[in-house]
Amino acid sequence: MASVATLAPIALTPRALVEVKNIIQEKNVPADYGLRIGVQGGGCSGMSYLLGFDKAKEADETYDLDGVLLVMDKKHAMYVLGMEVDFQDGLNARGFVFNNPQAKSTCGCGSSFSA
Repeated sequence: MASVATLAPIALTPRALVEVKNIIQEKNVPADYGLRIGVQGGGCSGMSYLLGFDKAKEADETYDLDGVLLVMDKKHAMYVLGMEVDFQDGLNARGFVFNNPQAKSTCGCGSSFSA
C-alpha cells in the first residue's frame, strides 16, 4: 500500500483543481484512482511530465490536495519539488501547464525539461 504524506511536493492552482475535478466527474474516474503526476525519460529536453489517473502502487506516496488524491512515485519528488501545475483555457492554448523550479531548461512546448 502506498504511504500517505501530509505536505505535497507540488501544488495545483485553483483553476487546475477545478479542471481535475471536472475531468474526474465527466470521465467517471473510479474513486480509488488518483491524479498521477511524475516524470519519464524522453521529450525534446530529456524528461517529460506524466499527468493522468491511476491507482496508487507500492512505491507511491499519496497526498490530498483540496479533495483530489495526488499519486506520485517517491523517486520523482526530486524532479518536481516546488512545481506548480496550472490550467490555461485561452485562445492560444488550452491545457495543463507545469511551472517547475527544478528545471534547468525547458522546451518550447513546455511539456519537457532537463534537470
